[in-house]
Amino acid sequence: MPTTSPPLSPTPRTTVVRGHRRATADRAALHDVLRHALVCHLGVVVGEGADAHPVVLPTAFGWDPDGPDEGGSLYLHGSVASRSLRAAPRATVCVTLTLLDGLVLARSAFHHSANYRSAVVLGTPRVVTDPAERGRALDLLVEQVVPGRAATLRAHTRKELAATSVLALPLHEASVKVRAGDPVDEPDDVAAGAWAGVLPLRQVAGDPQGAADAGAPVPLDVRRRAAALAPH
Repeated sequence: MPTTSPPLSPTPRTTVVRGHRRATADRAALHDVLRHALVCHLGVVVGEGADAHPVVLPTAFGWDPDGPDEGGSLYLHGSVASRSLRAAPRATVCVTLTLLDGLVLARSAFHHSANYRSAVVLGTPRVVTDPAERGRALDLLVEQVVPGRAATLRAHTRKELAATSVLALPLHEASVKVRAGDPVDEPDDVAAGAWAGVLPLRQVAGDPQGAADAGAPVPLDVRRRAAALAPH
């Protein structure tokens, strides 16, 4: 089965209502967001009873469109002592990702907007315990940042693995919204002749800066990543 199936929004919880014309049912759009994002935000309720409260935390991630979970797998990791990661497998969590592509500058404050690609994933994650899957998930987290880097690193130590929790969230229940193009102004505002347009934005990288004790030239994987994100 191709990784672009099944379509997005399989449940009422991820069916876009507000701004539904910007929603897409193409699973490839979700993969596009996941492929280009470097950070996601994990929303989860921590605490018990009257002390329960939501937290939304930025975190690194990895993903596998052909992972063992329904729709593919989104991998998150952190300390085994993390309250958010300890609470997540017992509850529904929300993971969001946003790529900001431009500032939409209209002729009125009301119609200012942004061009973006955003995704929301809902579900109950599972703790990854299988050693092979844990190793692959941790490699995918590194590969999300710098493709090809995992193969250049030493193996994880037992101490590191014991201190790390890895969660897998199914990519089945997800939605994606996309906005692109010019401002949408009122006809009277357009007729008045004021300027409107888009200020494009994109993520760029500078030259790699070696640590004081780097001990070696910048490796090929880092140079390739820097070149891919270089301003042009």
